[in-house]
Amino acid sequence: MIKTILPALLLGLTAIASAALPAAPVLAEDQKPEQVHIRGSIVDYSGSALKVKTREGETVDVTLADGWKLASVANAAVTDIKPGDFVGIASLPSAGGGDGALEVLIFPPAMKGAGEGSYGWDLKPNSSMTNATVADAVKGVDGRTVTVSYHGKEKKIAIPAGTPVVTIAPATNDDLVPGAVVFIPAEKAASGPLAHQVLVGKNGVVPPM
Repeated sequence: MIKTILPALLLGLTAIASAALPAAPVLAEDQKPEQVHIRGSIVDYSGSALKVKTREGETVDVTLADGWKLASVANAAVTDIKPGDFVGIASLPSAGGGDGALEVLIFPPAMKGAGEGSYGWDLKPNSSMTNATVADAVKGVDGRTVTVSYHGKEKKIAIPAGTPVVTIAPATNDDLVPGAVVFIPAEKAASGPLAHQVLVGKNGVVPPM
């Protein structure tokens, strides 16, 4: 793994956590920029500019910040989830109670603990993101479920068959080709979205978060 990519990417993926959590009062000039998640396909890439057609059909011009980082995702399996792993699971409340996973990201060990918590997410309406440590590995007795712990709390999440399970992988600028699927955690700026990290799909695997 590329050490400089992983910590920076995680900060981008979990930036919404710090924005969503209550904090002590701060001066306006000390507040962090508003975050926006861009999901879509690349239209064009050149230098520090990335044009993306979003999943909503809008074309957005993203400015890439100085020193921006790039990574991709690789396929993993439910059976790869082990006790002690740090995972990010987007989920929705289930009709029968509890949560059902929409996607699972198994973080590399170097990223363990960052962005820990459970907070609102915008993958789907009413979805949440839980970044937590696996307390119990996936079990198959009552369907596939995993128990995760964060800040002294526990949460059980069911992982339905077909749920995307991925991990972080390296990428290069050559992967930023038209049609490639991206997930970009960006900052809202007067000139448009400003990105410090980009997660790009490759080898048929797309960022599911």
